[in-house]
Amino acid sequence: MRVVITAGGTGGHIFPSLAIYHQLKKVDPTLKVLYIGTTDRMESKMIPENKIPYKGIPMKGFNRKNPFANIKVLHTFFKAIQLSKEELSSFQPDIVIGTGGYITAPVLYAAHKLGIKTVIHEQNSIAGVSNRFLSRYVDKVFISFQESEKEFPKGKTIFTGNPRSEEIYKEKKGNKSTYGLTPSKKLVIIVMGSLGSMTVTEKLKELLPYFEKASYEVLLVTGEDYYDSFSKEEIPKNVKLVPFVKNFPSILKCADLIVTRAGASSIAEITAIGIPAIFVPSPYVTHNHQMRNAEALFKQGAGLILEEDKLSYQTLLPMIDEILNNEKNYQAMRRASLKMGVLNSASRIVEEIQLLVKENAK
Repeated sequence: MRVVITAGGTGGHIFPSLAIYHQLKKVDPTLKVLYIGTTDRMESKMIPENKIPYKGIPMKGFNRKNPFANIKVLHTFFKAIQLSKEELSSFQPDIVIGTGGYITAPVLYAAHKLGIKTVIHEQNSIAGVSNRFLSRYVDKVFISFQESEKEFPKGKTIFTGNPRSEEIYKEKKGNKSTYGLTPSKKLVIIVMGSLGSMTVTEKLKELLPYFEKASYEVLLVTGEDYYDSFSKEEIPKNVKLVPFVKNFPSILKCADLIVTRAGASSIAEITAIGIPAIFVPSPYVTHNHQMRNAEALFKQGAGLILEEDKLSYQTLLPMIDEILNNEKNYQAMRRASLKMGVLNSASRIVEEIQLLVKENAK
């Protein structure tokens, strides 16, 4: 099979694309892949590092604050369609797979115009701009949340879960001692996405001293940009700081609770493992989709929500105690979280991809 994968901008789009790639490679060792991303976002480094053939195409997202700036964006978009057509005509894929980010719009639209089979995957409970645009052209739409089904055309939309979940579920459990943690103590992980958060960092500095008397330990993943800002702070002995965790799922499997954003990848990891969560949704994302993601888990009893502007030691610490100190409720949250996870998501998606390719070959 010959496949083009396109995704970009954030880990929430890129990690699902890699999960699909790994599953495709597993079922078809002769697989030929070309990954098309942008020239200046994180996929331009991450994908070549994974030794996957990569082509960068210049593309920018629409500016919602300054509509006049979009004249240049539209020019870039039409140019990206033409460049995508050239790459697709040269590579001759059987199918093109998009997992989000503005680069997917020109690539998948070009594929549609060339008569190539296409699919997209939506990670969030609210559909992204690119996926809403593309849904009218692609052959199949895969979704992570059943709540988002109403945003896409009937007949082509399939609930699959997030393909990242399957990789997380199969990941081996890590070792607490790697981070200087005590194996016998409960562990709370605090992480605000792969890049961290300036606003939350300042709030965490204020509440750090209040962890000193806690019976549990805390692993605070600061994000590489904010790690140094903690250097002047007095860190309690039961709190460990790291800028980044390369294999995050392995240590997540050691945790009893996570305090985190409500991005798509975070949700996939949490529900694959079945770990209770306190969500601090980012208020800075499009359509406030992280709040909607968090609400989906809250409604099922899998997590609590703490809005960023209300984050303090007076709010966070009681919520942690509420979860960790009530075993009956804790286990109920675990079961609810696991129930929402789809542990064969990547396999489901690849099966649908294979059916489309076979259908096209007839």
